[in-house]
Amino acid sequence: MRDLQTLVAEPWSDYGLVDSGHGRKLERYGRFRFIRPEPQAMWAPAQADWNADAEFVPGSDEEGGGRWRFDRPVPREGWPMRWEDVRFTAQCTPFRHLGFFPDMAPVWAWMRGMEPKSAMNLFGYTGVGTLALAAAGAEVVHVDASKKSVEGGRANAALAGMADRPIRWIVDDAAKFTAREVRRGRRYDGIILDPPKFGRGPEGEVWRLEEKLAPLLADCRCLLDAESRFLFLTVYAVRMSALSIGQLVRELFADLPGRVEMGELAVREEARGLLLPTAIWARWRNDVGSAISS
Repeated sequence: MRDLQTLVAEPWSDYGLVDSGHGRKLERYGRFRFIRPEPQAMWAPAQADWNADAEFVPGSDEEGGGRWRFDRPVPREGWPMRWEDVRFTAQCTPFRHLGFFPDMAPVWAWMRGMEPKSAMNLFGYTGVGTLALAAAGAEVVHVDASKKSVEGGRANAALAGMADRPIRWIVDDAAKFTAREVRRGRRYDGIILDPPKFGRGPEGEVWRLEEKLAPLLADCRCLLDAESRFLFLTVYAVRMSALSIGQLVRELFADLPGRVEMGELAVREEARGLLLPTAIWARWRNDVGSAISS
């Protein structure tokens, strides 16, 4: 196992972490700027005046409550954005994020370089990762328990001109769907999963990361073989180490060729170039025949 690695989301034309500090961050999403809470930004910001279109004001609880405060008009239905050849909609959501996770950009690029012919995106949300894979020629199964999120993914596919791509849009509990795929004898070239700390399936199924992650990864392992290319796992907002999830993946994939790596995701700030950490990750990779090796 290699040392811990940091995958860094660099600024691109439609997104950038402008500045950060004192528990907040200033970001640009297309032509709009937003302030959001960021507990890991413990340093002082580079700029004194953050001229933003809106700010998410957190609630008094610890469960992610709060509201948006708008200082200038922002389209409530969202606005178009682009990452490389993928178009999608950004939107202010009640959950403080804006309809996609920009720190995943280096993951999208890496997965495309692994050249999977088939892939599954578990907890796929609004489908930017799904579309990144589909744009590179993969057949993708997109799974999310939220009907609204899957509808958002379909809308993003239409916006990107990829409504006719081979994507299966599935509203289902990720663990139940994956178990059924195992029973069906399916296989994939790649799997990406971004499970929440806590959640509920479409029929009220309870998801707790600490309890459910290991069985889900074991089922994912059954859907991959020695010809498969990757599994990529990201974990947010938990008291857990990249070492712990990395060692879990290493144990489950010990019988396959390739290697296991782990580390952190981070976004590079434009003001000073510092790295703001966002999540931990672990991956199994099998580089035979792939286009990249980093």
